[in-house]
Amino acid sequence: MLYINIGMAQQHSQSVQVTSKASLELFMHSLSMEPPHISISTMIPTTSWFTPKRLLGIFCMINMLNYLDRGAIASNGVNGSRGTCTKAGICTSGTGIQGDFNLNNFEDGILSSAFMVGLLVASPIFASLAKSVNPFRLIGVGLSVWTVATLCCGLSFNFSSISVCRMLVGVGEASFISLAAPFIDDNAPVSQKTVWLSIFYMCIPTGYALGYVYGGLVGSHFGWRYAFWIESILMLPFAIFGFFMKPLQLKGFVPANSEKTLAPETVVSGVQDESLALAEFRDQSSNDHFRSKSETKIFDQFSRFKTDMTVLLLNKIYVVNVLGYIAYTFVLGAYSYWGPKAGYNIYQMTDADLVFGGITIVCGIVGTLAGGFVLDFMTNTLSNAFKLLSIATFIGGAFCFGAFLLNSMYGFLVLFSIGELLVFATQGPVNYVCLHCVEPSLRPLSMAMSTVAIHIFGDVPSSPLVGILQDNINNWRMTTLILTAILFPAAGIWFIGIFMHSVDRFNEDNEHQVSAIERSSSTPLLQEKTGETSASLAQSQEC
Repeated sequence: MLYINIGMAQQHSQSVQVTSKASLELFMHSLSMEPPHISISTMIPTTSWFTPKRLLGIFCMINMLNYLDRGAIASNGVNGSRGTCTKAGICTSGTGIQGDFNLNNFEDGILSSAFMVGLLVASPIFASLAKSVNPFRLIGVGLSVWTVATLCCGLSFNFSSISVCRMLVGVGEASFISLAAPFIDDNAPVSQKTVWLSIFYMCIPTGYALGYVYGGLVGSHFGWRYAFWIESILMLPFAIFGFFMKPLQLKGFVPANSEKTLAPETVVSGVQDESLALAEFRDQSSNDHFRSKSETKIFDQFSRFKTDMTVLLLNKIYVVNVLGYIAYTFVLGAYSYWGPKAGYNIYQMTDADLVFGGITIVCGIVGTLAGGFVLDFMTNTLSNAFKLLSIATFIGGAFCFGAFLLNSMYGFLVLFSIGELLVFATQGPVNYVCLHCVEPSLRPLSMAMSTVAIHIFGDVPSSPLVGILQDNINNWRMTTLILTAILFPAAGIWFIGIFMHSVDRFNEDNEHQVSAIERSSSTPLLQEKTGETSASLAQSQEC
């Protein structure tokens, strides 16, 4: 009996020493701001309703609303026109935003791209904050800003007020566009990643086209302000969802409250004791250290952003992909804004809005999904993605170019539909490259800067530049042919990517985030069977 008691005392003494040693290591790691390399697996929430497929569906609806708003403000029912007066003195009142605020074409054009200011400023901020704040909460914040901004658009009283509101819409959108795609990529089956991304990006042309129809119907029947108010109501549940849904973690990121993960939710023996010991050490630390840490926090954020941006700009695959994407978006942005007017002038289409809207919806859905399926069938690699991007864009551009050469309206519709079908097939592959050519921890910033680049150099300047070109040559057929020809350089840039050395970095860990905490974040966000979760926890403990 005495022997047993002595043995138990020795074991207790050894466990205390181990705990103290582990606590000291944790404290030292916290001071050096590096995550401790211990085996911890964060429990993933399991519910009977919320699954990865439903997460994809929710993100698709949010994306659809984002682009429905862009299509609505460009529609005749919402955008409207200025009042006109004939030489005989007969005047007609203006309609929509342009008529109510008496905007000239330059001011009206600013409204279509004002969101870009907010997007430019907020996208890098949200992408950087994803490393210290839970990304799902950031999406909730962004959608809340979007909801309030669209509500205020309907309450605006002059050009300045609605311009500010449109900028805030861009701020709200910034959180979603940089974080949604990485979440989808985390949870998509390996053999269907491009298909899932294609489903998500299919909402861009579909939302834009629905926005034309929605804005026209609501604007003509109830007034342009109601279009924004209805959008705000539709987005509100998703904003609330972002705040009240149990936080989910992105692959490649240590959870923001990594110290708090050393709690009852973690299934590792001795972790609770280590958490208490760590808390005691921190209580004993000086207030000077706390103040110093607070003062350098902002500097650390800027330093981290600068480092991450340097890595992105030195990534040749990423740069080539984005350059091709910019040229591609330049053409599609001008198509979406000037297409109906060009079709009306060249082919005398009486319902040009409906025709172009219908083509965009059908070709956007079918083409985007087809591109994802084809790449997954080819095996979704970066090299295959560049092959699909270059071939689809080149052939699609040739069909669109040939369409504008025809004098027959019906021949134009056939060729242009085939061309758009092929051009839209690039949506899934181009974003797949953005996500997989960088480390997991850089994916939000990769998506954010890609979106900023294609807007600031692509669709934002393309509409006014095409307008200037048309004012000078006064020939819509020639203008559209020159615009369409830009698809060929886009195909050529992506063609270069085929021969570049590319490495899929989806499963790479950041050099400072190789702990088991980080690896657990790469597990699908939601497990359908708790038994699978328990098994993975047991394996991590054995390691």
